[in-house]
Amino acid sequence: MGLFLTEQPPGKPIFIGCRSPEKETFTCWWKPSSEGSLPKNYTLLYNRERDKKYYECPDYTTAGSNSCYFDKKHTSLWTTYNFTLMAMNEMGSSVADPYYMDVANIVQPDPPENLSLEFEKKVYGEYVLLTWAPPSRGDVRSGWLTLEYELHIKPEEGQEWEKIFVGQRMSYKMFSVNPGERYVAQVRCRSDHGIWSNWSPKTYIKLPKDISVKEVVIWIIVIFVSIAACLILLWILALKKTKMVARLLPPVPGPKIKGLDAQLLQQQTCCLPNG
Repeated sequence: MGLFLTEQPPGKPIFIGCRSPEKETFTCWWKPSSEGSLPKNYTLLYNRERDKKYYECPDYTTAGSNSCYFDKKHTSLWTTYNFTLMAMNEMGSSVADPYYMDVANIVQPDPPENLSLEFEKKVYGEYVLLTWAPPSRGDVRSGWLTLEYELHIKPEEGQEWEKIFVGQRMSYKMFSVNPGERYVAQVRCRSDHGIWSNWSPKTYIKLPKDISVKEVVIWIIVIFVSIAACLILLWILALKKTKMVARLLPPVPGPKIKGLDAQLLQQQTCCLPNG
């Protein structure tokens, strides 16, 4: 009698939702009901706007159990899908609540890839350069999938992440860094103000110690050497200019009277009695 009571129709399954990683395919998932001990089979039916009939899920296996995968052939943008999910066993069937969606509204990209952090030292300062690549699953180059990115970064021992929205850029320079600190960063993306992807795996960087002091010393030396070189160059140019003027403009001789010996006249003037 007790065994007979457990054999009942399946409970109503729960339609979890759907996700498209790149506007070209999508997957839907559902949660089985815990009611009913008999094995259950699930059937997902759907139709689109202007369709007069329902179609069954094209692929129950690619995305795993309790799911349905729609390839490019079965994916359409800017049209509403209407889903009907049924659970069945030997004792009967039950139907989940209806679910509607447009693929354009369920785009959630995969996380960005290859996030790297590098310490850079330039004339205008020192910073951590963060670079990354878009998710490989998605046509970003042609513009079919346009992504915008958000970073979060913090010292490894810090409690709060600093979130930084960078738009469509795939690099960022962080100038507010502390010598000797170890930083951790992640990046995520979304399409056209859609659903944010999961965060990428954590990436770390350890900054060298006393980087600021070393930079100051180096630049003091560079500036001193540069000033000394400029002064030497100016001195050399001044000498060359003086010699050039002497060559171009030789001394002008004083006026002379023909037949008059200036030296003899000077000697005679000295010998004249005073008064």
